[in-house]
Amino acid sequence: MTTNILILCTHNSARSVLAEGMLNHWARQLGADVHAHSAGSAPSGRINPLATEVLQAAGIDTTGHHSKSWDEFTGDAAPRMRVVITVCDSAANETCPYWPGSPVQIHWGYPDPSNAGSNADEKRAAFEATRQAIGERMRALAQLPFDTLDDAQLRAALQSL
Repeated sequence: MTTNILILCTHNSARSVLAEGMLNHWARQLGADVHAHSAGSAPSGRINPLATEVLQAAGIDTTGHHSKSWDEFTGDAAPRMRVVITVCDSAANETCPYWPGSPVQIHWGYPDPSNAGSNADEKRAAFEATRQAIGERMRALAQLPFDTLDDAQLRAALQSL
C-alpha cells in the first residue's frame, strides 16, 4: 500500500515543491512505495521558476507540478496521508484542517530561498542549497520502513531525521 506524504508551505511555490519533487525522485530511485504531494494554505497559483530550474537541473521531472491548496487533500476523495510535514514556519503556526486518517504531523523548517541574495546568481545558489538540504532528508524519509512502524515509532523516526 502506497504511503502518501503531504508537504505544506504557505504559498506552495518553493520549499514544498522542492520537497515533493525530491521525495518522489528518491522513492522512484530506491523502489519505495511512497508518494509525495505538496500544497499550501494560501497557494500563490504559481511555482517559483527557480524551484523548477534547480529540480530540472538535478534531473527531476517537474511535469504536472503546480501550486495547490491544502483543501484538495481534506475531502473524502483525497488520498489518505500517513504523514503531513510543514517546511515553513508560517505554515507550521497555522491551524491545519482535519486530515483524513489522522496522519503523523511534523515540522521541518527551511529558510525561504526566495528571500536570499540580491541578484539572480545568489538566489539560484540559495534554491540549489535548499534543494540539496531537503533532498537529503527526503532520501532518508523514502528509506523508512513505513509498513512496520506504528504512529509513535514513525513520529520518533521522523524526529530523528
